[in-house]
Amino acid sequence: MDRGTVGSANRGRLRVDVHSQGRSAIVTPAGELDHHTAELLREPLDACLEAGSTRLVVDCSRLEFCDSTGLNVLLGARLKAEAAGGAVHLAGMLPVVARVFEITGAESVFTVHESLDAALAE
Repeated sequence: MDRGTVGSANRGRLRVDVHSQGRSAIVTPAGELDHHTAELLREPLDACLEAGSTRLVVDCSRLEFCDSTGLNVLLGARLKAEAAGGAVHLAGMLPVVARVFEITGAESVFTVHESLDAALAE
């Protein structure tokens, strides 16, 4: 039975856009962040850090789902950014995603903003 979760079909479940604004690298995942798609977010986050961006803003406003693997990708990026003197800011989380951060306590280790504009204004 094909449930659309194997191989290249995963690429359609998560899209990630990256651009810069001011001193921030803005990473926007759209879709479902889970075990099958986590690498699609990990790669651009790592690339931003390797390119010298230490202030990462993850615009979560189009992220429809996040499981523990996705959460670990964000936590790993946070550790790498902090080691380089920076931080990862999360912005615009939908309630279903915010709930994962609330349940796990991860919201307390990130700077969380109501919107992308608020994150960029800081």
